[in-house]
This record gives sequence, C-alpha cells and structure tokens, in this order.
Amino acid sequence: MPPTGALIPADAPFSAQQESWLAGFIAGIAAAGRRESASATAPTATIDVLFGTQTGNAELLAGELVAAARTRGLGGAATALDEVTPDQLAAMSHVLVITSTYGEGELPDNAALFWESLQSDTAPRLEGVRYAVLGLGDRGYDDFCQAAKLIDTRLEQLGAGRLHERVDCDVDFEDPAAEWTTTVLDRLVAETGAKSTDVEVDTAAAPTRSPWNKRNPYRSRLAVNRLLSAPHSAKEIRHYEFDLGDSGITYEAGDALAVVPLNDEELVGALLEHLGATGDEEAARLLRTEREIRTPPKELIADLAERAPSGELAAVVAQGTRSDLDSWLWGRDVLDLLRTTDPATAPTLPELLPLLRPLQARQYSISSSPLAHPDRIHLTVASVRYGAGQRRYEGVASTYLADRVGGEDATVGIYVQPNASFGVPVDDDAPMVMIGPGTGIAPFRGFLHERAARGASGRNWLFFGDRNRESDFVYEDELSELRTRGVLTELDLAFSRDQAEKVYVQTRMRERSRELYGWLEDGAHVYVCGDASRMAKDVETALLGVVAEQRGRGDDDAAEYLADLRRAKRYVRDVY
Repeated sequence: MPPTGALIPADAPFSAQQESWLAGFIAGIAAAGRRESASATAPTATIDVLFGTQTGNAELLAGELVAAARTRGLGGAATALDEVTPDQLAAMSHVLVITSTYGEGELPDNAALFWESLQSDTAPRLEGVRYAVLGLGDRGYDDFCQAAKLIDTRLEQLGAGRLHERVDCDVDFEDPAAEWTTTVLDRLVAETGAKSTDVEVDTAAAPTRSPWNKRNPYRSRLAVNRLLSAPHSAKEIRHYEFDLGDSGITYEAGDALAVVPLNDEELVGALLEHLGATGDEEAARLLRTEREIRTPPKELIADLAERAPSGELAAVVAQGTRSDLDSWLWGRDVLDLLRTTDPATAPTLPELLPLLRPLQARQYSISSSPLAHPDRIHLTVASVRYGAGQRRYEGVASTYLADRVGGEDATVGIYVQPNASFGVPVDDDAPMVMIGPGTGIAPFRGFLHERAARGASGRNWLFFGDRNRESDFVYEDELSELRTRGVLTELDLAFSRDQAEKVYVQTRMRERSRELYGWLEDGAHVYVCGDASRMAKDVETALLGVVAEQRGRGDDDAAEYLADLRRAKRYVRDVY
C-alpha cells in the first residue's frame, strides 16, 4: 500500500500488489455505496395499489399514494384493476384499492373484468391478503360509491383481512382521501416494520398536480363561441376555444376540461323572491356562485317531504318507487319544489343553503390536440334547453358558456382533468376505430388533429351520426378536408331522421361487419364516446355481434375476444 500522502507519477506503472490493493479499494467503495444506497432507497415492504377509474381521479390518487408510500420505506406500484388476475391478487400481501363508481353503481371500464372474475365461484381464497378500500363518488346518486362497497365486501368474503375501514368520498374528495392515505400508510408502516427514508422521490415517475384545479381554476379568456349546428336544428351545438395565455396548462388529446359555471341570475332572482330575500345577504352570494340550484338534492327532497307530509312530494317519496320519484322530479328544479311547499312551512334562505349541494364544475371532452393548438383548448358542447310556457329550463354550464360569458375580457374558470386511459395509440402505425355520434365526436376531432400533426401512418375510421345531415353534421368541412388529406381513411355516417327507418352508428357497424373485424385483427384500437345509458351499450352489443358473426364461435368467444381488447387497452370508452 502506498504511504499516506505519497504521490504516484501519473505515468508510473502499478505493481501487482498495488493493482490488487487498488482493485480491492475501489470494490470496497462501490460495495459501501451500494449498501448505503440500498439502506436508503430499497423498500422494506411492498404494497400493491390497484385503481379503477373512469375520468382519471382514482388513477391520480393511486400514483400519489405510491409516491407517498415510497418515502415511508414501502415499495410498490399503481396498477389498473383489470390488469390483475385473482391468482395474482391472492399472491399479494398488502393491497390498497382506489375506485370510482360509474353509471348505475357499476365498476369503471378498467375494473369491470376484475370484478367479474372476483365474484366468480372460482375466485381463490385471500386469507393472506391485508387490504383497504377508498371510494370516489357523488352522494347525489343512489348508488354512491357502490363499486368500492362491492369490492370491499367481496374481499372480506374471500377471507382478506381489512387493514382499515373503507372510506367513501363525495365529490370534494381531496381532504378525506388525504386523511385515508395518511392513516393507511401509518398502519402499514406499523404492521410491516417499514422504515421511513429521507431519499428524494423520483418526481419524474410520480404524478404531478397542476396548480390549476377546482379550488383554484385558471381564469381563461373565452376566445371563440361559434354555433356549429344549423339554426333550424333541434339541437344547439357550439364550438368553444379557451385561451391558455401564460397559465402553463398542458393537455393531451383525450383529456377533459372542467368548466366552473355560475348560476343563471334570472333563476337566482326568482329563488330569492320566492324566499323573501333581498339578494344582498351573504347567503344570496352563495346561491349565485356556490350552490347547485338546478337539480334538487336528496337532502332537500327529504326535508320538504317532512315539512309537508300530506303533500304530493311526500306521497311520492312514501309510496312510490325510485323510478316513480325520478319521473315526478324530471324537469323540476329547486324553485319548482319550493313552490309545491306551503310558504308557512317552507325553509328560509339560511335553512335552505345547507340542504343544497356544492355547485360543481362540468367536465367536457377536449376536442383539440395540443400539437395542433398548443395555446388553446377546444370544446364541443350541446346547450341544454327545454320547457315551455312560464318556465324555461337550461343547463347550468352549457348555457353559461353560450349566453352569459361575453365581451373581450370575459373569462371562465377552467382546469384540465387528465385521462391517461383514453388517448391516441402510442404506435403511429396502429389503426384507430372511433365511434362518436353527436357531441361524442369531440375527442375524435382532437385525435385526428393529433395524428395529422404527428404524421401518423395508421388508418383512421370514424363512425359519426346525429338526427339530420343538413342541420347536425358538425365539423363537416373539417372531416371532408381530413379525408382528402388521407388522415381520415373511412367515414361512416348515420343520420337517424333522414329516412323512414332510423339508422344509428351501430347500424353502420353491422353493415360493415367484415371490414370492421378485419381492422380489429390488424390491431385496431376502438374508442367510444358519448351517452352511456343507451348508445354505448348498443355499440358494445353491435361490436359483440360483429365479432361473433365473423369468428363464428358463439357469444362466449366474442365476449372473451372483447375482454382481451379491454385488457390490451384497445377497447376504451369515454362515456357519460
């Protein structure tokens, strides 16, 4: 070994003893570094965070949970529920499930296959699994957080041990979700003996939240408000463009934009007059900007039924079914319900406010691509208007944009809602099949602009329709241009009222069954956007029929074929 402080000429040859010492010294440093790195960064326990999401919130929370767990000495990853088999689940030790609820108490699209296998008679026992469930939902619906409740109950039935009681979050989910995360991680650390680490989390791998959100929306200038449908159309569909200015907002084709509306002043005024309020109270301001006054909440319905037990509403609540109540409520707003109540027993304004839901942002599929329009976000929105006589009813956000945002300096509160599961294929050669009648065309306009900007070579097929071609063929000029340029390979149109027999997009799918199946066999990604209650279900039925007809192996085979497409993320939906 050279003496301490001795200098070795740069070009002096090492002896064999020196080389041996140097190699050992370097190896020792490397080993020590590895041990130090391992002790600082290697997790002492592993968790699995599984998510079911329709709009992206559950996925975002799952990613944040993994990042937080990493700082507590817990390793793991966030995985969509459909990517986990029951046998894989049985091999896990600690499982945290975060899921939203979709439709009428259903599992989100990326969790439906998981639930199907979990509730089967062949599902394995899970005695070795410890778990906790977080649900995201909306208390305004009867099946509030039903997906989370189903999974929570089934895991218990299969023998899994509950690490923490399920928490069901309402629309303002951030605070209860954060509290649940902290409590669950504390219990995991205590149970597994994991040791917290000061090592900095890889922020590139962790999800990031935009500074613009529902608590802090960006005030965007509404640069364009253009009518798309013809004036004589039965619908009013508009094209909007929001200026992103210096916000730093980024988005992807397939994401959604949340619009923060204000209530209609005319409706607010009518409510205040009915309540005998002056409009100058702080409560009146809340009525304008922070309370939902269009759709009557369950809390108000129950309160009014109790105040007037002999009234019509109370009779429907007491004797009718849920469908009877829905039918009675259809088209009615908060003012309508208050007018059915005896003024002597009706709630005052201060009594009414706690019964009303918070005014929520409305989310719309973005209809632009950041490659084509980096400084703006486009929306395609149908204005909701109905009623006759003395009362006209209007959608809160759709008519706010159409009628009540005006002038050069007019701004709207917005924020982006990412949707990682609904986007253009990474492979530019992959074919795309897009099915979106009406305003369901919105994301696919963005998809086509995205592929054009990327110079993608993959074929693109759009199924689009509405009532009448003459009045409802929105973006006709754009689609024609995209066809001419070769970006839009196939365009099948279905205008239901232009002939005696109604024709829908699913009709066109069946008519082109052979070609459609050929695209699927060539690796096409299938996207559906629009109404969930009827259209999306009819489209799926048609798709199953196409597969069954072309493969000739029966309905079960077609169902499994479609399930494989889901697992491969080649069949995804943005439905509402």
